[in-house]
Amino acid sequence: MDQKKLSGLSNEKLSELRKKTKSSLRITAVLMGLLIGVAAYSAVKNGLKFATFFPLIFVYLLAKNQKDHKAIDKEIKSRGLE
Repeated sequence: MDQKKLSGLSNEKLSELRKKTKSSLRITAVLMGLLIGVAAYSAVKNGLKFATFFPLIFVYLLAKNQKDHKAIDKEIKSRGLE
């Protein structure tokens, strides 16, 4: 999310947005753990093949998506709303 858009939000809207992203962070963490577990199991069971690296591609995409959450947290900390 763009920093200018976040700075234009009111404190209440920013708090609501943080609550929504907080629950999605938990889901993302569970998915990342599951996908890393699948990749590890595949590496042990079948060796290093495409099936090993395929779940790791999704882990990368999920990790890349976390930038929005970090921007929201940074804006909340800069306003002193913690």
